[in-house]
Amino acid sequence: MSNKLLRMDNIGIVVESLDNAISFFTELGMTLEGRATIEGEWSGRVTGLASQRVEIAMMVTPDGHGRIELSRFLTPPIASDHRNAPVNALGYLRAMFAVEDIDEMVTRLTRHGAQLVGEVVQYQDSYRLCYIRGVEGILIGLAEEIGKKTTA
Repeated sequence: MSNKLLRMDNIGIVVESLDNAISFFTELGMTLEGRATIEGEWSGRVTGLASQRVEIAMMVTPDGHGRIELSRFLTPPIASDHRNAPVNALGYLRAMFAVEDIDEMVTRLTRHGAQLVGEVVQYQDSYRLCYIRGVEGILIGLAEEIGKKTTA
């Protein structure tokens, strides 16, 4: 019997303000799928944090396949803060999103407080790409495929 990977369900990001992070990812084009408080012995056994209480929000991409789980730990307290780590820091997280119009998205997100990390660049005849630092220093990448129009 073969054991194979089925899919990636979500990426988890720990934040200080759930509301600000929800607002940022909503501006990006994601939708709030659900919000809950997770606690109890079972959840601590999963994370190895024993007694924990966490507020979570699940954000979903327009196609319904990609998800980001935003978490705000109530207990235990935050152990460390990597939000200002450079993009080449070990273990650093970046999620890449395909967008229809990178310039328009950069404008929208910067109005929401995000900062362009470097600049928007073209990779061959394939993509225009950039990194954005959003609320709480969350790093995301944006990619616009050149020459193809996305249809809904």
